[in-house]
Amino acid sequence: MYKVNFYATLRDIVGRKTVEVAAPDGMTVQALVERLVDMHPPLRDALLDAERHFLPHMKLFVNGREVVYMEKGFETPLQPDDKVDIFPPVGGG
Repeated sequence: MYKVNFYATLRDIVGRKTVEVAAPDGMTVQALVERLVDMHPPLRDALLDAERHFLPHMKLFVNGREVVYMEKGFETPLQPDDKVDIFPPVGGG
């Protein structure tokens, strides 16, 4: 079971802060994102482009590290105890 935390406007889309996803150990980050979109179809436009790639302005972290900077990127395998957080762009000043 994977736990994914959503922030800001993404919480409104999924209806809560944390979503649990039943999936096998070793699921990749990309497969997890696709499973989340299947579970919550409105996330598709918020997270993915037309080719189903994660939108560059969105932020996805695994255990506090942004996935785009990880060696395998979105092909990084996950373990059930990994902490996954997804953020929309944040502005302020």
